Amino acid sequence: MFRLAAILALSLTAPVLAAPCGNTSAGFEAWKTDFAKQARKAGVKKKGLRALSQTQYATRTIAADRNQKSFKYSLDKFMRVRGADTIVAQGRKRKAANPNYYAAFERQYGVPAGVLIAIHGMETGFGNFMGDSQVVSAITTLAYDCRRSEFFIPHAIGALKLVDKGSITMATKGAKHGELGHTQFLPGNALTYGVDATGDRRVDFYNMTDALASTANFLRKKGWKPGRGYQPGEPNFRVLQQWNAASVYQQSIAIMASRIDQ
Repeated sequence: MFRLAAILALSLTAPVLAAPCGNTSAGFEAWKTDFAKQARKAGVKKKGLRALSQTQYATRTIAADRNQKSFKYSLDKFMRVRGADTIVAQGRKRKAANPNYYAAFERQYGVPAGVLIAIHGMETGFGNFMGDSQVVSAITTLAYDCRRSEFFIPHAIGALKLVDKGSITMATKGAKHGELGHTQFLPGNALTYGVDATGDRRVDFYNMTDALASTANFLRKKGWKPGRGYQPGEPNFRVLQQWNAASVYQQSIAIMASRIDQ
């Protein structure tokens, strides 16, 4: 009897252990219940918590995460597969058609037009395809998944806070890894570096001006030095490395940006 009472007492006083991550959908609902407590402590409010409760395990996201091949390509093949020549050609036309628009970003943030245009073209084909996966479900699934749970949990919290702020909803579509908008921000970065460049009191990553201003702000806050080079070995290349961890991506952006700004 005493032993049973002691066990019961311990069960009442011991801290609740975090729900374990998982590699299948089996534990997702139980994990969400526990994650809601963590989200609430992190400052997520009613709308964000409701969105969390509505998330579904994103099977396509998990499949994509386990089958990333393009970043293993050589630089030449990567640029060919990603359509670098087309991005450069279209990018030059976009800059020539509206030079003052891009010059305004450079004046404010110090980031050249070519860099912003190259990122915009690489990420979404200049907004032509911004993804077809539900952002909140995708990023929450990755936070639950054991492979990189620690990396994605802050971004899942960020997504829920973006719901609270009205920047996204449960219906918002993005890439399979939860990236959103014209330049495919991860939600935690969107929350931290987002800029309302249009002055409508809402940071809208599906508005090109807000998205490009947010991208320039990200690069500036990461240490972009106005007027300095951004090719490998130059001061700003390390900032491009903060945007995407894949070396072929970093080099491609640097090459395309230079060609666009020629």
